Amino acid sequence: MRKGIHPTYYPDAKVTCSCGNTWETGSTKKEIRTEVCSKCHPFFTGQQQRMIDIEGQVDRFYKKLQARQEYVEEKKSRETSKVSPDRSVKEIGLPARATEALEKAGLDNIGKLIVKMGEGEAAMLAIEGFGRKSLIDMKKSLRQMGYELPSAADEIVV
Repeated sequence: MRKGIHPTYYPDAKVTCSCGNTWETGSTKKEIRTEVCSKCHPFFTGQQQRMIDIEGQVDRFYKKLQARQEYVEEKKSRETSKVSPDRSVKEIGLPARATEALEKAGLDNIGKLIVKMGEGEAAMLAIEGFGRKSLIDMKKSLRQMGYELPSAADEIVV
């Protein structure tokens, strides 16, 4: 063996647990501190219900759980905002002429538009500058966006 490359060995190294238990052993460190020993570990003491938090593992778990909960709530709020009745008619993707016709008629948001669709096909076609093709495109777009159309809208022939 080469000299000077090996660490110093201490045959009487002192080990101290967080519960207060101490003992001596051989080690390359003079003093060792540990969080769990055979006197306080749940496996040896029979207290399986006791939770040991080593290096904040429980805290990290709860942080991950909280982050997951926030993600789920954010996703749910995004889904509900997608089908919000307050969205603008411009978001449907109709041609400019049809969108302007709806806005002139006072149907500036999707909620008002769905109420108007509940009155039937004739009420929608009575809007000046809004024709059957625009009506068909509007129905398709609203269904793709996730909106539920009133039963009177089913009468509208596509």
